Amino acid sequence: QVQLVESGGGLVQAGGSLRLSCAASGLPLSSYGMGWFRQAPGKEREFVASILRSGGSTYYADSVKGRFTISRDNTKNTVYLQMNSLKPDDTAVYYCAATRTIITTMSGVYDYWGQGTQVTVSS
Repeated sequence: QVQLVESGGGLVQAGGSLRLSCAASGLPLSSYGMGWFRQAPGKEREFVASILRSGGSTYYADSVKGRFTISRDNTKNTVYLQMNSLKPDDTAVYYCAATRTIITTMSGVYDYWGQGTQVTVSS
């Protein structure tokens, strides 16, 4: 049974930092591209960041570029999202997801999703 479990969310003041983790079980993480998406109340789920299987290539939404960093540790079957300089607009439920494809910026290509972790940024 495949499971992706996010952790590390919480309440932080604007300008602060959080690090999200996504622990995978039931699948070899090294065989999957990994992505982070988020969904704010009343809005559609949107792409945040992704990293290819090898970890050599990363992609970011323009809104988080320069502030967020995605990384992976295939030995620990875990993917991370370091979020710095957080803004109230970053408030959302953050989801990690796994895909077998190399197209990692589109939610429709992802095979597995976590349950999400809430990130709230206060002004």
